[in-house]
Amino acid sequence: MALVSKDSTQTDLVIEDGYFTWQRHRFSVFVCLLLVILMATFSWALLTGPMALTLDEVIQGLQRSIGGENVAGAADWVIRELRLPRALLAMIVGAGLAVAGAVTQGVFRNPLADPGLIGVASGAALAAVAVIVLSNTVLQGWHVLTGPFALPLAAFCGGLLVTLIIYQLGTQGGQTQVAILLLAGVAINVLAGAATGVLTYLADDQQLRDMTFWSMGSLAHGRWVEILALMVFILPPLIWMLRSARLLNALLMGEQVASHLGFDVQASKRWLLAGSALIVGAGVAVTGTIGFIGLVVPHLLRLVVGPDHRQLLPLSALAGASLLLLADTLARTVLAPADLPVGLVMALIGGPMFLILLLQQTRRWH
Repeated sequence: MALVSKDSTQTDLVIEDGYFTWQRHRFSVFVCLLLVILMATFSWALLTGPMALTLDEVIQGLQRSIGGENVAGAADWVIRELRLPRALLAMIVGAGLAVAGAVTQGVFRNPLADPGLIGVASGAALAAVAVIVLSNTVLQGWHVLTGPFALPLAAFCGGLLVTLIIYQLGTQGGQTQVAILLLAGVAINVLAGAATGVLTYLADDQQLRDMTFWSMGSLAHGRWVEILALMVFILPPLIWMLRSARLLNALLMGEQVASHLGFDVQASKRWLLAGSALIVGAGVAVTGTIGFIGLVVPHLLRLVVGPDHRQLLPLSALAGASLLLLADTLARTVLAPADLPVGLVMALIGGPMFLILLLQQTRRWH
């Protein structure tokens, strides 16, 4: 029988305590770094645009907005009605999409399970487009019943339906089949694209103008009303997901282990996927389809800070907000005064990244 000395045990405890202390210190460093990046991109977004503004004008405009004062001059109007709501919209949607991506990857236990790639965003966009085109005919009752929430609720229902279908197809015997997951996502994206094409063919000129930004994603239509609606639909599930880190960590060890730890695995997974669908659906309803944030941000952070969701989820929120804010600022300034759809900018960033991740995953399969 091997004996463990008291000194050896104490040494192991000191090493373990030092490791967790270093982990907490590293997490604090990353939080501070991402907060600095977020503040820098936020300031750049307010300063940059077709109309040049000084730092003093931006600060005064923010002070008047917070104080509820009347608009004073063109610079104040640009800050309050154009740049500030657009920047806040980018931060809310970016944080929500990144956390939804991290949660989806955690539930499916696969780094490629992005809500956009597996068809959730396409299903949400299809439902929203259907409300735009058919609100005076087939879906008139839905529009009367839900009123101003017709678009976000329809997008949520579409995203949730696709999420449930993907969950049933991609999970067999408690294990996620990655190939089936991705192929089902491709098929759903194609079907949703075809249905959206049919609705586009049926739409009139006004409806076509309303639908223009859906296929490419844009923050140009974000106003204070939309921001308030997004805060209702995104912030509650976002906060709840941030509090579900222990459950997601348990799922990394397998559903049986998570069940033995006292979690109601199946119910929790359904609630997490429903929250992800609500975030994606609400974002799509206001900004259209913006892909790759839920894939790129959590995967890169996982390579840096590890799989612990207690660190991964809050860092994903900060990084996702910064990334979409940066992409939107580039979209409206690179070819100014033209306003590029931010979805195209994100596709240019996320497309190559997805190919790299897919090649890495392919090597693991072999």
